[in-house]
Amino acid sequence: MRGKQTTTGWNVTYSTKAKKQFDAMPEKIRERMTVLAKEISVSGPIRKNWHNFGNLEGKGLSDNAYHCHLKKGKPTYVSCWYIMNKELKNVEVFYVGTHENAPY
Repeated sequence: MRGKQTTTGWNVTYSTKAKKQFDAMPEKIRERMTVLAKEISVSGPIRKNWHNFGNLEGKGLSDNAYHCHLKKGKPTYVSCWYIMNKELKNVEVFYVGTHENAPY
């Protein structure tokens, strides 16, 4: 195809804050977040196969914002991301950390 780029996957980036949070988390949680990011990049941002996956629209955030639990129990770890651009397939993770500090 001339002049048109075809993209097969989604580009997943971390906000500056989320990158710092990711780096500070226990290794096991970082590994789970890495798996989630890979799944998003391959299969898209709707990840219903993860615990407590849901849209964050009713929580005062964008209707393109989602979250899921990376680890249940105490403490519970969550990840939050939003679709920056559907056409370009860009997703940004804006929070990774404990449930009690989540932005919703």
